[in-house]
Amino acid sequence: MDASEYKCPNCGADLKFDPAVQTLACEYCDSTFTMEEIKKIYAELEALPTDEAVEEAKDEFAEHTQLYYCKSCGAEIMADDQQTALFCYYCHNPVILSGKLTGDYKPNKVIGFKYTREQALGAFKDWCRGRKFVPSDFKSEQQLEKMTGLYVPFWVADCDVDAHYQAIGKKVRTWTSGEYVYTETKEYSIVRNARILTKGIPADGESKIDDLLMEAIEPFDYNDMKDFSMSYLSGFYADKYDVDRAGVLPRIRERADKVSREQVHNSVGKGYSSVKVENETYNLLKTDWSYMMLPVWFMSYKYKDKVYEFAMNGQTGKLAGTPPLSKPKLFAFSSAIGLIVGIILFIGGAILL
Repeated sequence: MDASEYKCPNCGADLKFDPAVQTLACEYCDSTFTMEEIKKIYAELEALPTDEAVEEAKDEFAEHTQLYYCKSCGAEIMADDQQTALFCYYCHNPVILSGKLTGDYKPNKVIGFKYTREQALGAFKDWCRGRKFVPSDFKSEQQLEKMTGLYVPFWVADCDVDAHYQAIGKKVRTWTSGEYVYTETKEYSIVRNARILTKGIPADGESKIDDLLMEAIEPFDYNDMKDFSMSYLSGFYADKYDVDRAGVLPRIRERADKVSREQVHNSVGKGYSSVKVENETYNLLKTDWSYMMLPVWFMSYKYKDKVYEFAMNGQTGKLAGTPPLSKPKLFAFSSAIGLIVGIILFIGGAILL
């Protein structure tokens, strides 16, 4: 195979040979590989068995999935052909049926909902109780009707990281003998060369949902992961991803680097007085992707031209969100406190007189 025919094992873009450094480089995601590395990776990929049922599953998905479009915010909502989407769960405006999806959007895996809508509403109400200054209609029945069971598209990556670490570790020992204080310093060369596999790193493929909100309701338990079936969509909605795996790769790479760095640093131990890192590199060699639908109870609320989002992990019940702040309520509370303090000071002054 000619060098120009290789695709990046991380993002799928074309690789180009750089004669200056004798490596294959991806201009899209900045990954680099030696010819030996890329040949080994491709040999492993070509040895994988093919699944003839994949195309049939894609055709079934395309046939039984409806796609709706929101003219207001541009969201694209998926539902099975037995369910109608009436409103956009991001901006609450009506949506229109826009046709079918291609089978390329069929997920590989899915984790089903464990928490019901009633449980999600109960969790939301409990979450609101400790927040006294939210607008009154934030907890209204009309607003609660917007709580939506949503399958969010996630790219989940297993990353093969090549780690190289060099440092100088010092052990310092001090003791006293007679009138003299002695210090002994020993230096050690610390070297770590490792291949680290980080499994199941998620990144959502929906640009309209805040990435930090989705990270806040992690983790999902992959032990409940199943092969995707249209039956999981029954009674729920799903997002059509608008960020592909190349688009989420920088987030995946950052998280893989962080996990790899923690593992390497933890392997050094705490037996040194100090450790000075001289060289440290983490190169992403190969990324195996899964496209999953993960369950989220989702609700948005627009207040003074800003959208606030609430989300609950539909599998574990973990919830997160940023509540809106009602300034009139806050002002009324502050005024009441100020009035009470004023009365107390007045009474105290009167007693002293």
